[in-house]
Amino acid sequence: MTLFLKFSPVSTTWKRKQKLQFFTTLLEASQPYPPHVISTNISIAHHAKTGKLVEARHMFDEMPLRTVSSWNTMISGYSQWGKYTEALTLVSFMHSSCVKFNEVSFSACLSACTRGGSLFLGKQIHSLLFKSGYQRFGPVGSALLHYYVQCCGIREAEMVFEELRDENHVLWSLMLAGYVQRDMIGDAMEIFEKMPVRDVVAWTTLISGYAKREDGCERALDLFGCMRRSSEVLPNEFTLDCVLRVCARLRILYVGKVVHGLCIKDGFDFDNSVSSALAEFYCVSDAVDDAKRVYESMVGEACSNVADSLIGGLVSMGRVKEAGMIFYGLRDKTLISNNLMIKGYAMSGQFKKSKKLFEKMSLKHLTSLNTMITVYSKNGELDEAVKLFDKTKGERNCVTWNSMMSGYIHNGEHSEALKLYVTMRRFLVEYSRSTFSVLFRACAYLCSFQQGQLLHAHLAKTPYQENVYVGTALVDFYSKCGHLADAQRSFTSIFSPNVAAWTALINGYAYHGCGSEAISRFRSMLDQGVVPNAATFVAVLSACSHAGLVDEGLKFFHSMQINYRITPTIEHYTCVVDLLGRSGRVKEAEEFIIQMPIKADGVIWGALLNASCFWNNVELGERAAVKLFSLDPNSVSALVTLSNMYARRGRWGKKTKIRKRLQSLELRKDQGFSWIELNNNVHLFSVEDTTHPYSDVIYKTVEHITATINSIVPFNYLYSSNDR
Repeated sequence: MTLFLKFSPVSTTWKRKQKLQFFTTLLEASQPYPPHVISTNISIAHHAKTGKLVEARHMFDEMPLRTVSSWNTMISGYSQWGKYTEALTLVSFMHSSCVKFNEVSFSACLSACTRGGSLFLGKQIHSLLFKSGYQRFGPVGSALLHYYVQCCGIREAEMVFEELRDENHVLWSLMLAGYVQRDMIGDAMEIFEKMPVRDVVAWTTLISGYAKREDGCERALDLFGCMRRSSEVLPNEFTLDCVLRVCARLRILYVGKVVHGLCIKDGFDFDNSVSSALAEFYCVSDAVDDAKRVYESMVGEACSNVADSLIGGLVSMGRVKEAGMIFYGLRDKTLISNNLMIKGYAMSGQFKKSKKLFEKMSLKHLTSLNTMITVYSKNGELDEAVKLFDKTKGERNCVTWNSMMSGYIHNGEHSEALKLYVTMRRFLVEYSRSTFSVLFRACAYLCSFQQGQLLHAHLAKTPYQENVYVGTALVDFYSKCGHLADAQRSFTSIFSPNVAAWTALINGYAYHGCGSEAISRFRSMLDQGVVPNAATFVAVLSACSHAGLVDEGLKFFHSMQINYRITPTIEHYTCVVDLLGRSGRVKEAEEFIIQMPIKADGVIWGALLNASCFWNNVELGERAAVKLFSLDPNSVSALVTLSNMYARRGRWGKKTKIRKRLQSLELRKDQGFSWIELNNNVHLFSVEDTTHPYSDVIYKTVEHITATINSIVPFNYLYSSNDR
């Protein structure tokens, strides 16, 4: 069989050997190998192992006599250092040289195909393997299944597994890992239960599979408990690392301490990954002193890793000052610790310290540049962020693009973010879930329904459609564009919606005045066992306000404190005042404000003033206005509301006085605009506006329509007698 796959050789040695002489290869193992062949193979292996591939290839090309080991060593060397094109080219040349593949050859070739993503050549090698019978050999069968799991569909991998599983127990763990990798947790559990031998790798793979899922952490801990009770195997450092991170996500301090005890008992407490996981776990669990004790017990390289984890944990908790003390106490600062401190200073608003630290860094990795793009953007220095983004040309990754798009959005340049996405697609940059989360926010702000739909079509081609973070952004986008049915459908497609996803949906219904539907979704959320947070109750209270459900809204407000132990913020109190005010219970709203444990702001007094105006309660409105003016003496909205209220009651003297006060402020009302989206472009219009490129055509069309209407219906019939 001939391998037809052709590659573009990139090696200079290969170009020199275009008319490569076909030297003899020793095929039979029984033949004695000449000493110089063996010594050359050893030299090639040494050069390949140390990354000196040019030297290794030169020695290989100059060999007058090659063994199969010569080919295998060279192919493995290329594959080891990521030179997959060269490795696969050599595979094709090896076959055309009539060299008989052995079990090591097949393993090396399949590994190169897997790592290089070569679907066509991999299947050709499978055909050769099928004829040779080597697929029954353990390592070859494992390499074959690994290739199918990584490069082909999972169903094709299942066929290989079914054929070889009885003779190779390693395949069970590989198939299990394949299911976990694709989040096919049901299939993974099924194969786990059928496994003839469940080693520590199998247990750890399944535990990690559940740990990665939004709703799987409790199940991961249950499996860890089953593993220990079964006495089949003891956990290794990877198992304990995974379980500690599960404890951190669930914030279960006592369970994490038990796992820490197991780490000490089994001698894994000084392992790099385990000690780092311990530091992160204690930080997340607000046991910083324990995290520091873990750090202080470490030495050498492990100490640096734990320091990075400790700094990261403190930064995530907002304890940047303590993180800085650890950081500046380090003798050798790593790239990770530098990036964490840059991020920490930026999060706490200390942008000067972020920039100073960045400038001091001798080695600026792409991660550092990505972080600084975000720092400049959040500090309003968008031009600096763009300059840094331009410097990353040629080495940008998905995070770089996402950081720059987020920067544009943070600075109100939403259209620029969408333009950058178009450029990103042109360069075939790989998406991430953050890409879509960021861009749906831009579309939501612009109310650009057509752009959002196009983006949704792109999302449908990726594995992120069921992702809870992307789904939440999509729900928010459709809600803000007024397409509640699409928002509901997007919500339904989310795998295991969390509280943020539910809140986005409830908020959408509340925002558009569908109070009853919003409350219905809230009750469904509680039935699903999802615990609401402070933002959820803001949405629910707003929904009750729009629906006029006063008593129900007050019950929700009190249950928030009693049942969920959520301390109300100024937003919650504002919602309650608005709820009472809209229903006409304005005096009760005033009493509620007076009894509030926190000081009322201008928004709350403004809500009471508006309600007083609506229900024509001048005395209460005046009291609210006095409070409002004590906070903002030149509150335009308050002055306008007071003026309108006095006009309703016929108090023209007071109205005139308010109007003079407004005139003395020399305020000018912002111009109003109408807009329409057409062919992915937003067109703005205002009174007597001539800036639009087609303004002449638009005005002529309007005049034509007006003339046509006037010719059909007499002008005086367009108005009722009451209007006249």
